[in-house]
Amino acid sequence: MSQDTIIKVAGLSKNFGGVKAVNGVSFELKRGEALGIIGPNGSGKSTMINLITGFVKPSSGKVFYNGRDITGLSPDKIVNLGIARSFQMAKPFYNMPVYKNLIIPLFSPRARKLAGGRHGDRDESAIHLLEEVGFERDSHIPYKPAGSLPHGYVKRLELARCLALEPDVIILDELFSGMSMSEVAGILPFLERLRDEGKTLIMVEHRLRELFRVVDKAICLNFGEKIAEGAPEEVVQNEEVKKSYLGSEVVSGA
Repeated sequence: MSQDTIIKVAGLSKNFGGVKAVNGVSFELKRGEALGIIGPNGSGKSTMINLITGFVKPSSGKVFYNGRDITGLSPDKIVNLGIARSFQMAKPFYNMPVYKNLIIPLFSPRARKLAGGRHGDRDESAIHLLEEVGFERDSHIPYKPAGSLPHGYVKRLELARCLALEPDVIILDELFSGMSMSEVAGILPFLERLRDEGKTLIMVEHRLRELFRVVDKAICLNFGEKIAEGAPEEVVQNEEVKKSYLGSEVVSGA
C-alpha cells in the first residue's frame, strides 16, 4: 500500500441473507483526494459507507485506514482514528439548541486530543463551525431547538457535526438530498475549500453535476458490484453506467 493511500477497501462484501448488498468491491483513495460514489437506489452505496465506518460488519474483505486494518472496529473507535461521516437521515438532538448539538463532538476524545488540552470556549467554537457551513452568526437560528430547523439547515448541521470531530476523512451520505438548488450552491464552495485544504472526502450522491464539481474520481455501483471507476467524465460515459444508472436518473448537465 502506498504511503499516500489513506483508505483502502479490499474485496469488501456484505450479505443480508441471500442478498449480496456489496459484492467484492475494491478501491483506494489517496490523502487529499475526493471520491464520489454513485449508482441507482439499492446499489449498495450506503451499505458501503456503513462497512467503512463500522456500522455494519462485512461478510468478507478488508478496510484499511493509513495502512491499519480497521475491519470490524466499532464506529466510536473508527471516528477517533479520524474518519467522520454524515447520515442520509439526519437525527440531531431535536430539543437542544442547534449549537449545543456540536458540544458532544467538540468534547470527543479525538477533538480534545488534537486541541492539546486547550479547550477554549466550546460554545464559541460551535457557533464558528455553524457559521462555516452557512448559518448566520448574528441570527437567532443557532439558538433555536434543532427540531425546528428547515431541512437544508439540518443537513448543514450534520456536516458541522462531522467537522467538530476534527477528521482527516469526511464521508457524506447524500448531503445534497432534499436541499434546494440555492442551498447546494451555497455549500459547494465550502466543500471545494475542504478538498483544497487537503481533507479526504467520500461523497455518496445522486446530484451528479454538483458532485462532480467537488470530486476527483468516481466509482459506480450496481447490485452491489463496482461497474466503473475513474475520472467523473469517464465514468458517466461508461456504457454499463449509462445502461444501469444514467438511463433511469435525471442527470442534468452531468
